[in-house]
Amino acid sequence: MAALSPAQLAQWKEDGYLVIPGFFDAAETAEMLGRVHELLASFRPEGHPLTAFKTAADGEHVGDDYFLGSGDQVRYFLEPSALAPATADAPAALRVAPERAVNKIGHALAVRDPVFRRHTLESDKVLALARCLGEHESPRVLQSMVICKQPRIGGQVPCHNDSTFLYTSPPSAIGCWIALEDCTPDNGCLSFLPGSHQQARIASRFVRAPNGGTTFEAVPGVEPNAEKWDEMDGWREAPCAAGTLVLIHGSVMHRSPPNHSDKTRMIYTFHMIEGANGVVYDAKNWLQPTAAMPFPALF
Repeated sequence: MAALSPAQLAQWKEDGYLVIPGFFDAAETAEMLGRVHELLASFRPEGHPLTAFKTAADGEHVGDDYFLGSGDQVRYFLEPSALAPATADAPAALRVAPERAVNKIGHALAVRDPVFRRHTLESDKVLALARCLGEHESPRVLQSMVICKQPRIGGQVPCHNDSTFLYTSPPSAIGCWIALEDCTPDNGCLSFLPGSHQQARIASRFVRAPNGGTTFEAVPGVEPNAEKWDEMDGWREAPCAAGTLVLIHGSVMHRSPPNHSDKTRMIYTFHMIEGANGVVYDAKNWLQPTAAMPFPALF
């Protein structure tokens, strides 16, 4: 199933997200999950810069060269709590087994990995879904990655929207978030503030800082929202079974809690932006296309 019903399209417009159970069948989901486990098993910390994926929940955002150069690569980013920090007597080191230390793998899986390419750029059902959605004339795929949400140490993802991090003028980002395992409140399923995409203004963007690293920069002429999104009523959890695809509007506010369970919460996600109609992908954005790997068109 890829085409959306009129009721689903109406819900998408109203809520700013849409949960589509069974989008990928059991065999497709198992193939992607199996590939994740292969990638995790191949991770070697020797020679790795031990870059942790940090968000506002950690007090700072990731921004080293290993991260900034990952847009056309397949790289490993670690859970902050999986690392013992360097001391005067010892370098930084893992506190857990390497395959349990990884927060995410990205950010060009849809291009570089044959399994994820097959279920993204070469997927008839993904193409049909994007056409049916009707949000993009020429969708370009970027930031394709696996997020592991490891047992006991998988961190919180604070309230945010995606267009802040993949800014276009005008905003056009849409996320496709695929559950490779059952996602529950215990292991860190998504939560959304339905309808917030109709109110949230993209007033800042996550950019490469002039002197290195990353920072947030105001979008000229856009007044920041006064709403305290995290404190508002109406947040809705979105638990889902393996094989579910969740569409995420670039302006909708969403978050996920830490994983306090003994189970992983493996997901695969990629994003689409408009590549036509004069929409401009910001040259300051943290993730940039390269001459060798421009953002591929879905159609």
